[in-house]
Amino acid sequence: MTRSRCTVSLAALVLLVSPLAGCASEQEEYCQAVKDHQERLSAIMADGGPTALLEALDSFRELRAEAPSDIDDEWQQVIRSIEALQQALDDAGVDPSDFTGGRPPEGLDQEDREAIAQAANEVGSQETEVALAGVRQQALDVCKTQLWL
Repeated sequence: MTRSRCTVSLAALVLLVSPLAGCASEQEEYCQAVKDHQERLSAIMADGGPTALLEALDSFRELRAEAPSDIDDEWQQVIRSIEALQQALDDAGVDPSDFTGGRPPEGLDQEDREAIAQAANEVGSQETEVALAGVRQQALDVCKTQLWL
């Protein structure tokens, strides 16, 4: 009877610890990805100016793919808003570098201007800013890595 209890208790312990080990591994993988992208993102943010977030989009997608579930919503918001801006620019057939001093290039029709402005406002929205802050804070608190975004 004692041996049965030990076997059951050991099995229960393994079942309880296994999900925790999976979470630690997920967290470790994400933190490694954050560290791997830290230098590149810092350089993009330092040099990129107004197009920095667009230039960082591929790195953001890679980080989202590694992100633990507790930060997934934040990554989704950040990426969704940047992708919408990229799509609006693509639909209008313009490059971010075509804008001078924040002004759209000559010949851009009103509908495209409005779509780009709306998408840019979403990137700069409070919801996206809060999501970026959450991603930065997660990297700092959990990964002990400063992620410049």
